[in-house]
Amino acid sequence: MNVLLDNFPEFRDGFIGTVSITAVSSVIALVLGVVIAGMRVSPVPPLRFFGTAWVTLLRNTPLTLLFLIFFFVVPQVFFSGLSPFVLGSLALGFYTSSFVCEAVRSGINTVPLGQAEAARSIGMSFPQTLRLVVLPQATRSVIPPLSSIFIALTKNSAIAGAFSVAELFGWQKLMSDRGYSITPVFIWVALGYLVVTFVISGLFRLLERRMEVAR
Repeated sequence: MNVLLDNFPEFRDGFIGTVSITAVSSVIALVLGVVIAGMRVSPVPPLRFFGTAWVTLLRNTPLTLLFLIFFFVVPQVFFSGLSPFVLGSLALGFYTSSFVCEAVRSGINTVPLGQAEAARSIGMSFPQTLRLVVLPQATRSVIPPLSSIFIALTKNSAIAGAFSVAELFGWQKLMSDRGYSITPVFIWVALGYLVVTFVISGLFRLLERRMEVAR
């Protein structure tokens, strides 16, 4: 307990950092994932090609390598002056978006084809059909896999600690450098991650129940 009480401000900052990067990268992953999923089921071949390439490339790239690209290549080629938090959120969000895309695409495939055909028969465009008809119905089947994806995202955020992002894994490194025993440090770090993942699981279970009632 002393390791926590004596270093509570640092632990609090690390916990807030983990929650922050998880929240920001989750939003990035969800928005990009839905957009890329729409491209993958689009009737336009170039969009389908781009969506397939996006998923194939990111899902088969090690996350650590993606962090290295965002921290050492992106600032030199595209944007300079971005904070480690922003770069870490982008790397984590882009990587997770490929998994979100596949979950959403699987949900889209569960919607009967007749729904889309009926929407087109009344003059709705593809974006309108996707937004107003298909995605609302696909949401019910997408919620369970998204829960697992965002829990995995929370655990993957530990990699950001190795790239100067203030989060729980970074706190563990700080405590190790100060000479604290590694066992209690890892216990508190694990408890911090458990709190975040339990909250995510609870939110998705609540959302799943509400969607079941709506059905």
